[in-house]
Amino acid sequence: MGRIIGVCNQKGGTGKTTTAINISSYLGLANKKTLLIDMDPQGNATSGTGIEGEGKNSIYDVITGYADIKESIYPTKWPELSILPAHISLTGGEVELVQSENRELRLKAALDKIREDFTYIIIDAPPSLGLLTVNVLAAADSLIIPIQCKYYALEGVSKLMHTVKIIKERLNPYLNIEGVLLMMADFRTRLSLQVIEEVRNFFKEKTFNTIIPRNIRIAEAPSFGQPIYFYDPICVGAKAYLNLAEEIIKEKIEPEVLAKEEI
Repeated sequence: MGRIIGVCNQKGGTGKTTTAINISSYLGLANKKTLLIDMDPQGNATSGTGIEGEGKNSIYDVITGYADIKESIYPTKWPELSILPAHISLTGGEVELVQSENRELRLKAALDKIREDFTYIIIDAPPSLGLLTVNVLAAADSLIIPIQCKYYALEGVSKLMHTVKIIKERLNPYLNIEGVLLMMADFRTRLSLQVIEEVRNFFKEKTFNTIIPRNIRIAEAPSFGQPIYFYDPICVGAKAYLNLAEEIIKEKIEPEVLAKEEI
């Protein structure tokens, strides 16, 4: 049965989508059959893997009951990685779900149908604490919480943790924190070092050892529709995400052996 990991932070600009894309691609490179689900109406995880969402079934169609999830999953050109894309219609999907029965469990019900088909299911949650994110929290086994190394890094995280507590009490008692991920660190600055210390003191062992550095190649890769390994496999950002994926699965990944795609 596949592990379902949500990547969540209601604060925008934390590197949430970048993390979801790159973790998914490295899991695929580790020969783990992986599904990336784009639950963000902006659809950046969809375009960031080189998929055009227009004209395809999307996560909107799945959670509103217009399409079956098995008919809405598409292969990417990256090894062992499939995607359930997003579409701008998802913006209205949250409103449509308000009056629906079991509205918080629509995503979970859909994933129960295909969970055994994948080793990992990674969900890119929207930057909010609305009904779409509640669906992610209700369906996930664990959460990755990306936090920028900047002032007010922990701002808003307390709200997310409070929401997680409520979800555990009412909808998903098995939800855990996979880890807190420090993002966009600039090790030349005292500020980044202070934030790293503050976050690790607050979350303790729940903080990943891996820290994602500020890296222009990571920022460039989505505009080419490529995960970072396929854009620049030797940059510091690619090496950091490789380390993160290894930390999650507790296995060594050798993508230079497993990757066969010509870029």
